[in-house]
Amino acid sequence: MLESFYPDEYLDSAYVIDYKKLSEEGYRGVLFDIDNTLVPHGAPADEKAAAFFEMLRKLGFSTCLISNNKKSRVQPFADAVGSAYIENAHKPSRKNYLEACRKMGTDAKNTIFVGDQLFTDVYGAKRAGIRSILVKPIHPKEEIQIVLKRYLEKIVLYFYRKKEKKK
Repeated sequence: MLESFYPDEYLDSAYVIDYKKLSEEGYRGVLFDIDNTLVPHGAPADEKAAAFFEMLRKLGFSTCLISNNKKSRVQPFADAVGSAYIENAHKPSRKNYLEACRKMGTDAKNTIFVGDQLFTDVYGAKRAGIRSILVKPIHPKEEIQIVLKRYLEKIVLYFYRKKEKKK
């Protein structure tokens, strides 16, 4: 049961993933959550994020931001980094993960999802058949409903790490 929430990988940051290697493996699309994945919660796109998306384009990736947030939050960020986006995505519903793939011209097999939450981001990607990379949240300041979920995530991550050590 807990395996439904296990990411395919768990890394420190979206910015340390080896995207060159993923490109060489045939991946062509990257879906990203925004808040606490690319920038602190509610922060605008910064120069680091814009340069990061430019690097992804040079590697041949299409990108799409997929967020449960409102258009007023998601569209300005997407415009600043030059990415497609889906707002109000209802993660973990698989529908908009697959819609994001359609927007990028990719499919579940050649797309990666990167996010900071197990019960929305990772679970939704897994339900859609998309490889998921969980990253540590950028900043500890979060909305109360997310803080509560983080306690449950710690339990799941404990068992995930235990399983990974056995490999």
